Amino acid sequence: MDNNVFLLVLTATVLHAIWNGMVKKHPDKVVAVSGIVFGHVPCSIVAIILLPTPSVESIPYIAASILIHQGYQWFLLSSYQIGDLTKVYPIARGSGPLVATIISILFLGLFLDNLIILSILCICLGILILGLFEKANKNNSKIIQYSLFTGFFIGLYSLVDGYGARVSLSAISYISWSFLLNAFLFPAVLTFKNQKNVLKRVMNKGKQIFWIGGTISYIIYVIVVWAFTKAPIPMVGALRETSIFFSIFIGFFFLKEKITPIKILSIFLILVGVIGLKLF
Repeated sequence: MDNNVFLLVLTATVLHAIWNGMVKKHPDKVVAVSGIVFGHVPCSIVAIILLPTPSVESIPYIAASILIHQGYQWFLLSSYQIGDLTKVYPIARGSGPLVATIISILFLGLFLDNLIILSILCICLGILILGLFEKANKNNSKIIQYSLFTGFFIGLYSLVDGYGARVSLSAISYISWSFLLNAFLFPAVLTFKNQKNVLKRVMNKGKQIFWIGGTISYIIYVIVVWAFTKAPIPMVGALRETSIFFSIFIGFFFLKEKITPIKILSIFLILVGVIGLKLF
């Protein structure tokens, strides 16, 4: 992976940990998640005005991305209804790159060196164990099931957005249209979840997440989607999820969470995986 791509994606992971910490700290996860989704809109509108319209070839990818994001958001909210963020998030984020890697190799003809595959597996395992070893998850298979479905959709939208951005005239314009249309469709998911007046609730209780978290999240995914056009999608996807590494330290220093042996093992596996991606 090119040095510039590698460093930019790592920068995105640090930013990802910041908005993830904001969501984690917010007492109402529906408001927090919705704040991020709706918070993508202002930057998306600016980008759509200033940048070229996506190519005709990318339109099917935009449509697919929007639908897949609805599935992702549905299962993410469903997961949060039965488990808190610390239990759901690692399983979802750790399984996403695995899905992207398996589909890419088996169905899309991508060849990856065995050491690259091993590095991706190290990162994913390092993230997954944080959720799989949670006591509450061991006793509630539904948390694991919903989290894995969430991860499945993460893997799918990573692939769709990666290939869509590659055929678009502008990766930023591509994802901006996807974000904008996703935000318009997302209220349908909220309605099915019996969540009413969510935008009003976001404006009352989640303004910080809307403006700051949404903007940071937008910048992060713009970087990631751009990186998808420069390097293999599974590699970028796995590197992106190392935000969990930084989340552990944010949790320790700002949220008064303990560093457990499992977290130490997680940090070690993620570091080995990151080094492997850069070296091989």
